[in-house]
Amino acid sequence: MKQWIRLGLSFKKWLLRLAFGLFIFSCGILLIIKNASMDYKETTISAILIISGSVWLIFWVRKMLVLLVDIASRTDFKGKKNTVGIKNYLYNLKVLDKGPKIAVIGGGTGISTMLRGLKAYSSNITAIITVADDGGGSGKLRNELGILPPGDIRNCILALADTEPVMERLLQYRFKEGDLKGQSFGNLFLAAMNGVSGSFEQAVKDMSEVLAVKGQVLPVTSECVALCAELEDGHIIVGESQIGNHNETHKGKISRVYLDKNNVSAVEDSLLAIRQADIIVLGPGSLYTSIIPNLLVNTVCDEIKRSKAKKVYVCNVMTQPGETDDYSAFLHIDAIEKHSYQGVADYCIVNTGRFPKEILAKYKHEGAVPVRVDYSKFKKRGIRLITGDFFKLDRGYIRHDPDKLAMAVMEIVSGRYKV
Repeated sequence: MKQWIRLGLSFKKWLLRLAFGLFIFSCGILLIIKNASMDYKETTISAILIISGSVWLIFWVRKMLVLLVDIASRTDFKGKKNTVGIKNYLYNLKVLDKGPKIAVIGGGTGISTMLRGLKAYSSNITAIITVADDGGGSGKLRNELGILPPGDIRNCILALADTEPVMERLLQYRFKEGDLKGQSFGNLFLAAMNGVSGSFEQAVKDMSEVLAVKGQVLPVTSECVALCAELEDGHIIVGESQIGNHNETHKGKISRVYLDKNNVSAVEDSLLAIRQADIIVLGPGSLYTSIIPNLLVNTVCDEIKRSKAKKVYVCNVMTQPGETDDYSAFLHIDAIEKHSYQGVADYCIVNTGRFPKEILAKYKHEGAVPVRVDYSKFKKRGIRLITGDFFKLDRGYIRHDPDKLAMAVMEIVSGRYKV
């Protein structure tokens, strides 16, 4: 009996999760009962609510039963415990909860990659995500429902979540036919949560709760904004989805990016996370469309500048056509500083590992090359370079290795590297 008490099983949380799933399911049923003749939008929402509620109820009931059976099977009739299973549970419960406070700022797939590695070291992670995306399924939901784009936030929630592979595949599933073609089920679920919760920010928190997220995922702002880019010749591009592809219609290097609104206010919890962080990580991700947009929101840069946390920029492994053509590692930092302030990063993590020639040839054909490292410029600016093999190959594509990145970040936190 003492074992069960020490494990601290939070049955209230389990019951709340089950009640929440039942509530979502009931809302979907009530919509159908109250509206005899529903339009396509209402039918879609009610279907999403019913399916989502059913899925979460099944998922959490099964997860609770598996956990209880697992604990019971690891305990003999005298109450003695198998230290392997219980110690793992206690490790996650206690050690990770005491891990460093990490604020990760950015967007896109790069951030979710970083988070998958970091969650092995701490539960005190806050992912602060840009909401300027206006393309793909996220852009469609943004235009039709007037919500913030859910795609990047969904990926970050899944990266930090304690989910089973089947559940993750379900949330990442994209419909292949009909009006929902190309849309992610996870995006639709978050959109439905937005309607149930009353605000997008609360919907993200509720989804994080039911998925047992280690840490939290937050939009940098709750305002609907558009990202604009000015090229060196003065040409203006409007829309995040258009910026990366602008070479197809109007070639030129990006001079600056900016938001279509002035005085865009930040989500207070995002500012609080920056204020309390032990380390602040920018990136990895698209320089002008994933990282810098966060720094354009009011008071974000001010909070980073005031923070006594260690500040790290994780440089992209490859240049990105349309955004960072011919950029060195230092030019990435220089662009960030031009949109924030000089000294925004104390450290820069850069990959110096070698790639297979056939992979490089494929990337070169697409206009991308490895980011070169200009050591002298970093030394002159007083930024500590952390170099090494930080990549892995994933189905023929070069990606950051989440475990190697996380290890580098934790070594910075521990004080191994000095500025």
